[in-house]
Formats: sequence, C-alpha cells, structure tokens
Amino acid sequence: MFKKAALLLLTLLSGLLVAPTPAQAVGPALLPVTLTNTTGRSEAVYLYVLGTNLSTGRLGYVNAAGTFTAWTGGSVPPSAAPDVSIAGPANGQSKTIQVPRGISGRIYFSVGKKIDFYLVTGGALVQPAPWAAGDTNRDTLFDWSEFTYNDAGLWLNSSQVDMVSILHKVQVTGANGVTTSTGTPVSGGRNNIINGIKAQPDFAGSVYTRSSDGLVLRVLAPGKAGISGTFFEPYITSAWNAYASKTLTVVPFADQPAVKYFGRTSGSVMTFTNTSGATVASFTKPSVANVWNCDGNLFAPNDLVVGPIARTLCAALNRTTLGTIDTQPSTNAAQFYTATPTNQYAKLAHQNHVDGRAYAFAFDDVGGFESLVSSNDPRAAGITLSPL
Repeated sequence: MFKKAALLLLTLLSGLLVAPTPAQAVGPALLPVTLTNTTGRSEAVYLYVLGTNLSTGRLGYVNAAGTFTAWTGGSVPPSAAPDVSIAGPANGQSKTIQVPRGISGRIYFSVGKKIDFYLVTGGALVQPAPWAAGDTNRDTLFDWSEFTYNDAGLWLNSSQVDMVSILHKVQVTGANGVTTSTGTPVSGGRNNIINGIKAQPDFAGSVYTRSSDGLVLRVLAPGKAGISGTFFEPYITSAWNAYASKTLTVVPFADQPAVKYFGRTSGSVMTFTNTSGATVASFTKPSVANVWNCDGNLFAPNDLVVGPIARTLCAALNRTTLGTIDTQPSTNAAQFYTATPTNQYAKLAHQNHVDGRAYAFAFDDVGGFESLVSSNDPRAAGITLSPL
C-alpha cells in the first residue's frame, strides 16, 4: 500500500534497496516521536500513524501510546475507516507520541480537517489520493513522512514523491546523543516551489489551490499531475539514442566499484552486459510517464542486477544527465537539472531545502540525495512542520 520510496522492510545501501541486516543494538520497544508545529496557522492539527506490523503482515494503526491495532472490516466499494486520529500540537507547540518497534508505514498530519481513510474487504486501507478525481481529501491540507522501525533501527524520510504540501524536517537521535536531521526548507521555500512551478508553463497545472480561502494545498509531482507533455519526450529519445554510438557505464554500488554494467542502444532497446560480456538486462525506451513514476519500462525488481540498473536509468533521466554523462549514477549535484527541458518539480524541491536533499521522485535515493535520516540504535525521532 505504501510508495516504493518508503523504506518498507528495506533500507539503503549505496543507492540499492536491500533487506537490512539486524544491528547489534536495538532501539526501545516504544520510540518517542515528537511532532512540532511551526506552521503559523491556528487550526487544529491531526496525526495518524498507519502501517504494517512486520511480524504479522497485517495493516493497521497505532495510537498515541504506541499500541498497534489491525484494521478489520471494509467493503466494496470502500467504506469509511474508524477515526484513529491523534490530537496534534497547536502552533508553536509539540506533541510526543510512541511508535512501537516492528512497524513500517506513514505518519500523516493534517491541518484544519481530519483525513478521510477508507477500507476495502479484509481490512485493506485505501490511502488518500487527492490527485484522483472524486477523492474526498482534495480540499484537505495534509502530508506525511514515511518510516520503518525494526530491530535494525529507524529509517525516517520526508517524501515529495507524490506532492509538496507541508514541508517538514525529520530527525533522529541515537543512543550516543547525536541528532541528525534533514528536510528543513530554506526561508520561504514552500512559496518558492509554488511560484517556481507556476512560472513553468508545462508544470503550472500541478498547483492546486483551495477555492474557499485561496490557500495552495499542494503541488503535485509530474506523474500525479498527469504531465505527459511532448516537451520531455524529445529529451528521452535523444538521451536513449545517444548510446547507439557510445557506451553507458552503470556502477550501481559505490562500495563495489568493480561491479559495472555496459549499455548500448539498438533501435528502441538498451541492452546491458556485465564485465564478462554476458547480457544481463534490456530496457525498451521509456515513456514520459515511465520516467516520472520510475515504472513500466523502467520497472526495478528488488534484485541485485536489473533493479539497480533500472533505478540508475530513472534517476539519470529525471536529473537530465543521461546522454551527456556516460558513467552513472552521477553524484555531482551541480550537474543535475541543468538541461532544457528538465524535471522542474524535482529541481525546485531540491533547491528549496537547506541541505539540497529531497525525495522528489521514487529513486531520488540513487547516489544518496534523498531526505532520509536513520539510526541503528535510535532513542527519539522528530518531525517539524514548517511555516505555510
């Protein structure tokens, strides 16, 4: 149910999603997570901790005290889920809740109105999707962070894979007392993103404003906004065809530089061989939607060969470095989003965070540019909602 950008049963190693190795240290059974409200708005804030119990595979919710309860019931068509919201902090205040070890999912937060959740038969949760026609959360201001907390530690990331709405800092404090954080926007960062997108004719339609009060609720990611635009397809074709006359080298693991794959294009198909010359993967030229969503012809299985190559290709296309930088992934952020056209949504998301990190598309973690904090021995975590 959760985005592949979430760290669902997975962690990050050199840009590849792999099963985490249990750490020697284990965090507390209940991890305190503090949400701080600096939105500047007077409306009530509501919290939700929703996810999967990793020991049972059941979907459910967590209350403020850290008790997990599996969803039950549901119907087709979906029926309203019980109200499991937790009262959040007022502006300028904080609220600490407990998250049990062994959960992977999302921490949602909304301002001014509760989020509508629905269940289908068997207790399967329907996530809110305000980009979809008829979604009842379209006029609700909300966002979420994604997390996994298990015996190997905590992974917590802010996510802009679907949309930019409430920019927020995430942080974790380890047993050594050291706190790390990411996701802090620059001053005026939210407005910078909104205005920057509005200034781009091909992207302007992705900004959604609530008619009742004129508040911009969200900027949708290109895939969710349905931006297929012919403006980007020529770049994809050019980048793909560049390797009909030269070789693309993919080195997917930073800690394994000897592992390399070599791509050449014939027609619309890019074929990769390994260092022994054996064919290991083939990809048909992706559509614009495939690039925005990192799916379809760029689908990345959770293996050690095809998946890492697919992830690298999708990141390079979104960053518009494929075709000009022939060893990927490129890790020089100054070279990203410099071409015309480019993924303006991802460019603006990164530009408007203090450390330049964001999760603006599904494989923005390639090369380590995602807004993620982690600890193999956490003692506390936090989320700070930034000014709106």
